[in-house]
Amino acid sequence: MTQSVVVQVGQCGNQVGCRFWDLALREHAAVNKKGIYDEALSSFFRNVDTRSAGDGPDIYKGKICSLKARALLIDMEEGVVNEILQGPLRDVFDSKQLITDVSGSGNNWAVGHKVYGCQYRENIVEKLRKTAEHCDCLQCFFIIHSMGGGTGSGLGTFVLNLLEDEFPEVYRFVTAVYPSGEDDVITSPYNSVLAMKELNEHADCVLPIENESLFDIVNKIHQMMNSGKLGSTVKPNSLVTSSAGITKAVQEKPFDAMNNIVANLLLNLTSSARFEGSLNMDLNEISMNLVPFPRLHYLVSSLTPLYTLADVNVPSRRLDQMFSDAFSRDHQLIQADPKHSLYLACALLVRGNVQVSDLRRNIERLKPSLHFVSWNQEGWKTGLCSVPPVGHSHSLLALANNTCVKPTFMELRDRFMRLYKKKAHLHHYLQVDGMEQSCFSEAVLSLSDLIEEYNELDATKGGPRADPSRLKIAV
Repeated sequence: MTQSVVVQVGQCGNQVGCRFWDLALREHAAVNKKGIYDEALSSFFRNVDTRSAGDGPDIYKGKICSLKARALLIDMEEGVVNEILQGPLRDVFDSKQLITDVSGSGNNWAVGHKVYGCQYRENIVEKLRKTAEHCDCLQCFFIIHSMGGGTGSGLGTFVLNLLEDEFPEVYRFVTAVYPSGEDDVITSPYNSVLAMKELNEHADCVLPIENESLFDIVNKIHQMMNSGKLGSTVKPNSLVTSSAGITKAVQEKPFDAMNNIVANLLLNLTSSARFEGSLNMDLNEISMNLVPFPRLHYLVSSLTPLYTLADVNVPSRRLDQMFSDAFSRDHQLIQADPKHSLYLACALLVRGNVQVSDLRRNIERLKPSLHFVSWNQEGWKTGLCSVPPVGHSHSLLALANNTCVKPTFMELRDRFMRLYKKKAHLHHYLQVDGMEQSCFSEAVLSLSDLIEEYNELDATKGGPRADPSRLKIAV
């Protein structure tokens, strides 16, 4: 069994990470009734003998003694990390795997990347190596951070570079939360575009998520529940926005519902690595099958169902609806419509009581309405995990390498240029050692090149779908 390490950077990264660990514990508790440390748990947790002094030895078999998350928590403002350490998850994190400062990065990518990056480099490398040493077969680093602030965007992408240098063979999956147009950080376009250059160059896969989409999904769920249109009760714990039981006593914060959606995305993404299934999909298979060109590694994600009704029997129609929803605009975690754009490839990660025949039937049903590149008309990758999420009989995570991400990047570039043309707020960045104006011009050029690559693909869309030519047999 392989292991993965989660690196959560900045306020957003740590809040999302906290929700992930909470929900992961709930999910394993529902399956692992006997409290045995098994391979499923070992993928993200160590089992530590806390009876020994200092950092106790790992226990690889038998009863769970003390679970420790395979995680590194980094924030240059200590508030969120301190909150986690005082909350119900305090014992899940190894105190030696925390890196905090007091003053924060002041919404400045340059401070996070250039100042704190240099200052904490050795400390970060040492802790990453320590975490890796506890893994038998380290397969993947998950980096969670936001794009709009200073620490998440700056130090988060610095850590990404470090991972490539120190662990070049280990996959780097980035979950990046993009700011909305009405973001309260004025310099977020600068931070996001500077961070994008690093993501373009150093990530294997990026799962872009927009705050606006998360907000819309949360509102949609609330409206459905309050309107009475559901016509049936909703199962407890089945909402993708709901918190795990162990933190019910703690009052939910405004962003908890949005963070829970991202946490559920990560749970479903890693389900095949943690549980058995008839068609398991390894994490390295996602990158191998969904990323045909190195820079076009941005995967649009959608989750269904957002809620599940309390009916016990799940008729085929509802299962089919789950597949249809995964391709609808309302369920995407960025503001995009993949059905009207071009697919390079698509992965469907299904959990629960779903048969391979259900999977094949729905792919055949949906194929005519989706546009795939001419050279990859059969670009589907599928995974079946037998263990459903808590509160659901089945669920689906769709990952699409699709040109529909282009408008998000174009809007980001437009917001960047509005500030950059006036050189507004530029002096805050240029007074940081090692930061030059060329960093900005190179970053926006990198983003423009990425947009142009998507443009070239879009230009091929709409051509006739000719059947592949076959050899003619001479008679």
